[in-house]
Amino acid sequence: MSKKGDLKKAITASEKEIEELEKKRNRSQSALLQAFLDKKKPSESDAEYFRVYTSLIEVERENLRKLREELKELQ
Repeated sequence: MSKKGDLKKAITASEKEIEELEKKRNRSQSALLQAFLDKKKPSESDAEYFRVYTSLIEVERENLRKLREELKELQ
């Protein structure tokens, strides 16, 4: 039972982390879109933030998939 509880807590934490990373990525995404609409060159820092957050989200989603698979195997 303890393993299941730990996995459920880890899944919840992972989902929350993804949500937070997506919020942060949305800020840079908005700046990139605004530059595009204004026909200006986007800030390199905004582009880099977008790339970094996107990579972190992908890593965390993979972690979440593994946690869910592990929980499914226990049930």
